[in-house]
Amino acid sequence: MRAVTVGLGDRSYPILIGSGLLRRVGTECARRHEGRKCVIVSDSNVAPLYASRVIQSLKSAKFDPELITVKAGEKAKSLKVLQACYDRLAELRLERKSFIVALGGGVVGDLAGFLAATYMRGVPFVQVPTTLLAQVDSSVGGKVGINLDAGKNLVGAFYQPGFVLCDLSALETLPDREFRAGLGEVIKYGIIYDAPLFAQLERDMPKLLKRNTPALASVVARCCEIKSEVVGQDETESGLRAILNFGHTIGHAIEAAFGYGRFLHGEAVSIGSVAAAQLSQEILGLPENEARRITALFNAAGLPTTLKLTASQRAKVIHTMTLDKKASAGQVKFVLARRIGQVEFGQKAPADLVNATIKNLQPSPQIG
Repeated sequence: MRAVTVGLGDRSYPILIGSGLLRRVGTECARRHEGRKCVIVSDSNVAPLYASRVIQSLKSAKFDPELITVKAGEKAKSLKVLQACYDRLAELRLERKSFIVALGGGVVGDLAGFLAATYMRGVPFVQVPTTLLAQVDSSVGGKVGINLDAGKNLVGAFYQPGFVLCDLSALETLPDREFRAGLGEVIKYGIIYDAPLFAQLERDMPKLLKRNTPALASVVARCCEIKSEVVGQDETESGLRAILNFGHTIGHAIEAAFGYGRFLHGEAVSIGSVAAAQLSQEILGLPENEARRITALFNAAGLPTTLKLTASQRAKVIHTMTLDKKASAGQVKFVLARRIGQVEFGQKAPADLVNATIKNLQPSPQIG
């Protein structure tokens, strides 16, 4: 088992990474929580696979767990589902010393984390991510929230978990499309922070796609280390943490413009990252060969790098970007790369360049 610490003073917490760790949920909770009552929040895909294992682990540690299951998918991050969860917590008489276990992917982690942050003005929670994307990204750092029709994660909070437990064994049951989507966030870490990691991904992508455990453990741990270093320096995204949003400004807009569910988050980030690399060439001088390497690595992971858009869809994507949380006075700001492993946040781009870049995402016409 590997352990990475998110350094936040007296709110520091560990990320535990290894195989077969679900059986340790109860033990780890017993080290940190006094209350006996707890609620597991999961979804209709994950709960049938792993909830009973987590419930048994918690019961063995003398906790009294209950299960809330939401319908799988991005639409669970809604005010309607949140309200139903609040009502269930009240019905179960959860107390301030009770805690919530988020068991699932990024959607469950975001929803359960926001639920924990706001119920009774905050109850403890822990993250038990079961997707690659959640293990390397959304479960770490304390960003929790829900979506509005107007945009993704427009209602949220910074609320840190007590610990994060990444069981690599859970990735064995992850659908192939979901696994590849997680690689979208993995590749991002190489682009924004670690050129050697990017090169490692270029070399080891075939092993990762076969879900080789040693290769996965190495990559998941390194991604968690990077995010921990960034969050430790800038918890509430007032500066450096913004680099984690590489590819996300356009990616989030694509998700919202097409309706949540058409693209998985990692797929949208892949397309957004290719667009960001093109903008980076024009604005920060990212070498053309490095932009090609970025596109090639997303392709090697089996992720989309082009997007067919009508004129009205393109306009909707551009409009949605202006609603992004990081926009200021309607001015969209981007994270752009000077080179692989080095990015700069808060970059402005001319509207006509952004429009042209999104238009250039069109797939090339087939020859022959």
